[in-house]
Amino acid sequence: MAALPLNDDYPVRRVPVVAYTLIAANVLVYLASPQAATAVWYPVDVIGRYCAIQDYFMYWGAVPAEVLGRVEQVPHAVPECGQLSGKPVWFSVFSSMFLHSGAVHLIGNMVYLFVFGPVVEDRIGKVRFAVLYLLTGVAAVYGFALTDAGGAVPMVGASGAISGVLGAYLVVQFRSRVTMLVFVVIPMRLPGWAVVGSYFAFQYLLYVTTSNTPGADSGVAYAAHVYGFIAGVVVGLVVYRLRWRSGTRLSDVY
Repeated sequence: MAALPLNDDYPVRRVPVVAYTLIAANVLVYLASPQAATAVWYPVDVIGRYCAIQDYFMYWGAVPAEVLGRVEQVPHAVPECGQLSGKPVWFSVFSSMFLHSGAVHLIGNMVYLFVFGPVVEDRIGKVRFAVLYLLTGVAAVYGFALTDAGGAVPMVGASGAISGVLGAYLVVQFRSRVTMLVFVVIPMRLPGWAVVGSYFAFQYLLYVTTSNTPGADSGVAYAAHVYGFIAGVVVGLVVYRLRWRSGTRLSDVY
């Protein structure tokens, strides 16, 4: 990313329990995964650890062909590592949201969740925020799967769900100003709507570019980011509609 968010100027009035719990869960899952040095119970030799990582992602990641029911279980991409069986495909839609390919992938996602998650949670309430996160994450998985229906490569990462949080942010708290660290060294205060709007535009551009350009696949599920964001906007609008009908302020919802 060319810029990372540092903080949002919206004064959160309650401890964002759900956002912090999600961050903790993502970090703990990563520390327990075979690609982390802390997971000492996995094989230490290069081949053994490599196979453990491949098995881990194939079993817990969301594979498009499996998610859409085209195959019961995709064969292992590395036959030398053996084959897996009994994968809970339905559960992989959710478990994939908590997997990360590496520390940089994890940190980048958690920074966005740490900055924008508490704001959205404070605005719509804890329960609705938890539902928002999971629903938009599922939408991101299926959106990506539909763009690569026969795909055998597992999708992992919280980016789709976090994109959903950004989409909801655009609806419920776009008036805030966000401090961004541009090119990792230059701090700038920008309108919240501009930050999340440019994020979506950039992800959409990359999605269209990589989809229409042969050989341009970067290994990043930009489609998941796009569909997760759109789902977040929809959920955010639904929350506002509920508020209008009930006459309840968002700040009063738990």
